[in-house]
Amino acid sequence: MALKIFRKQFYDDQSFPIHIPNRNEDTSFVVDTMEVITDAYKKLGRNLFYYDVNSLYPFIMKKCPMPGGKPVWDGNLVDKDIDSLFGFIEAFVSCPSSVKKTFSPRSGKRWYTSLPTGDFVGVYYSEELKYARDIGYTVIPAKKDGNEALSFVYKILMNSLYGRFGINPNSTKTELCDSERYHFLMKQDSFIGFHPIIENLYMVSYHTVTADDNIHWAQPKNSAVQLSAAITACARIYMHPFISRDDCYYTDTDSIVLANPLPEGLISSKVLGLFKLEDKIKEGYFLAPKAYGYISEEDTNVIKFKGPAKHLVDISWFREQLANPSRRMKVQIKNEFGIDWDNQTVGVKEYDYSLGIKLNSKRITQPDGETLPIEVNDMCGVAKSLFKKLMKLQTTNTLLNEKLSQKERESEKRMDGVIVEEIKKIEYLGINIETTLTEESTQLDKEESDVTKTDSKKPDT
Repeated sequence: MALKIFRKQFYDDQSFPIHIPNRNEDTSFVVDTMEVITDAYKKLGRNLFYYDVNSLYPFIMKKCPMPGGKPVWDGNLVDKDIDSLFGFIEAFVSCPSSVKKTFSPRSGKRWYTSLPTGDFVGVYYSEELKYARDIGYTVIPAKKDGNEALSFVYKILMNSLYGRFGINPNSTKTELCDSERYHFLMKQDSFIGFHPIIENLYMVSYHTVTADDNIHWAQPKNSAVQLSAAITACARIYMHPFISRDDCYYTDTDSIVLANPLPEGLISSKVLGLFKLEDKIKEGYFLAPKAYGYISEEDTNVIKFKGPAKHLVDISWFREQLANPSRRMKVQIKNEFGIDWDNQTVGVKEYDYSLGIKLNSKRITQPDGETLPIEVNDMCGVAKSLFKKLMKLQTTNTLLNEKLSQKERESEKRMDGVIVEEIKKIEYLGINIETTLTEESTQLDKEESDVTKTDSKKPDT
């Protein structure tokens, strides 16, 4: 519905044509550009302020320029000024360890999706790269009218439009088929699994839209992932100045928890892009992304926790977990809608579950309870040969630095020896000069005395 309203009322394909990406473009746009910032910076806080941005993504869509038209590929941007570029750029990113509230996301097998320090290569929105460089890296009338019911509908429509653009064409499909179709699908890389129903009838599951050229790629008709990627990147840019404050305890996409209140000029419950005060927190525990609990000023307990055992988590659990972060509890979970694929039935299933917090998956907890970003050095986006050359150059550079340091130490030793010898010579010369001057002074005194005696012996005239 949101997309239908947009196309009928607002979309102008002459002034702003939305390009439907092909397979290669669709894959390129989403590498490192679709993530939001969700992080816990400080584990425990008191007398805090919980703020939420009014319709962050719709605000970004209204405020920021978006990529339109068919993209132009350029394979060599090394000599081009980044300020002259607009679009998605594969870039090398180096974030110094001095940046404590990092910005650019990076996906990886070990560090999941995080915002690390270190060196890595990824595809990023140009405006995000410009912002990263600058920080140290190499409305809808219904809101104002007070119509809360209509306002809610508009908010859902605005946010769903953003989501509709970002629908991932990769999906899982399950179908009933005969043995011929089953044997064909089973040979494809996209094949997931099957279950026989009756003779010559199978229920098979497989991925649609894969990189396998043997399977027809159905180009999406209403998906423009580049818009969602740009919106998400601009949202990260908008939020980062608030996240990077020293008194920021926690953030999740469009919300922040601060120790100090925001200026009045940034507060509004109606204006898109401004903040509204969601809650005042007496005591809060922020152990990990999507895992926090707090006691509000009205003595209400608010718990946010993901997983099948979330109904077992309360404020006491957070307190105990803070005291012992590695603690895990064995609990029994009941799933009312457990699927038995072998028998094609749905029923109650019970199983054991280990309840705890995954430690240091995105940030490293320090002894004082604060967290620091992890550091990665990931060059998997660079050709292997180039990576090997880079590693060789780094090794050579290290050896040269060691040799240079050794030569400097040797030179310092030699200079120290020369200086000592020169000092000795100067001291020796000084002694000799002093001795000579003393002798000459004595001689002069003697000569002067002799002259005086001679003068005294002469007769008066």
